[in-house]
Amino acid sequence: MKTTLVIMAAGIGSRFGGGIKQLEPVGMNGEIIMDYSIHDAMEAGFEKIIFVIRRDIEKDFREVIGDRIEKVCAARGVETAYAFQSMTDLPEGISLPEGRKKPWGTGQAILACDGLIDGPFAVINADDYYGKEAYRRICAFLKGYDPARPADYCMAGFILKNTLSDNGTVTRGLCQVDADGYLTDVVETSEILKVTGEDGSIGASVPAGPLDPESYVSMNMWGLTPEFMDILRTGFKTFLEETIAAGNGLKGEYLLPTIIGGLLRQGRVTVKVLETGDKWFGVTYKEDKPLVVESFRRLIEQGVYSEKLFG
Repeated sequence: MKTTLVIMAAGIGSRFGGGIKQLEPVGMNGEIIMDYSIHDAMEAGFEKIIFVIRRDIEKDFREVIGDRIEKVCAARGVETAYAFQSMTDLPEGISLPEGRKKPWGTGQAILACDGLIDGPFAVINADDYYGKEAYRRICAFLKGYDPARPADYCMAGFILKNTLSDNGTVTRGLCQVDADGYLTDVVETSEILKVTGEDGSIGASVPAGPLDPESYVSMNMWGLTPEFMDILRTGFKTFLEETIAAGNGLKGEYLLPTIIGGLLRQGRVTVKVLETGDKWFGVTYKEDKPLVVESFRRLIEQGVYSEKLFG
């Protein structure tokens, strides 16, 4: 079994204003965010990288990072693989709703890796920078995988105030954590804006109300077991049947925070929250890119990374 990192890079990136935001250069030598993610993952001890992409971006993806990073990984004994997410990849008996334009969300993205995952794995977004600490903590957790405990998961717990954009609203999975550091619920919360009330709270629209800036949030950085694939497979068909029957077949998404939140409420899994104090950043909007470029420049100046990332 290899400890695997799954990088979800199939998102269309509509809020980015066109183009393929996952492939935008942000480093001093043209590196993209994924370069730093892979660097940190290998440094932490991950042994395999799986890229989840769409067929229509495969050529660009391989030109910008794929062909190059395969050589970097191979030189370090790390395996690479590709999985392809498609909105037409549906369980038997399910038909694609007429007018559907995009894949079915992060749960389906992981399902695209079926047959490629044989051990514990972590999941990240391609366009998010998570920092080194989260990779170290999740990899250490996964290295302790016990097949007798297939429902023991983990997640990187980021602090809400460290995950916001200066250029618009974001969606975050707000987490409730018990006294022992285990996740008890995760609520997908949208339209979170980086404005603070007089009490220091952060504003949000759905669900409405002020948020504690020190709250834990999920940034889709999960540590999971290979048995989770069976849960995803069964759940995807049920999700599609219920979503299409409810008339939401054009926009419905099979999302990891929702899936795992449901398992928690049913008492079927445990999720250890591994706190990280690192500051998240990413390119949700085009206006975010200059800040991301500047953030990497500062990290290089501080010695966190070398200017030539892989030496």
